Amino acid sequence: MARVKGAMMTRKHRKKILGLAKGYWGAKSKHFKMANQAMMKSGRYAYIGRRLKKRDFRRLWITRISAGCKANGMNYSTFMHGLKLSGIDMNRKMLSEMAIHEPAAFTALCEKAKAAAN
Repeated sequence: MARVKGAMMTRKHRKKILGLAKGYWGAKSKHFKMANQAMMKSGRYAYIGRRLKKRDFRRLWITRISAGCKANGMNYSTFMHGLKLSGIDMNRKMLSEMAIHEPAAFTALCEKAKAAAN
């Protein structure tokens, strides 16, 4: 029986890694060993970044809602508490979009939140 060597799969694996490392500076895009290390590191950064993105967007939405609330004479925490008491269940992403693009509707929400909080 003939001996099977792994040349084809090895070449395929190396080609895949070098393809992913395309555009990296210097030897990181040319040499397999350095490209592999760069890809492992960039993979870790990408994994962490996917989690950080969620936090960053939530922080951005809260900042936008807070700015909209301040324009209507209240702060973020009383606004969110008032919404909860009045039974308005709306996520922060949509609230921030309303604060930017539909100020009149956001002002109406602020009034409802104020009434429910008092």
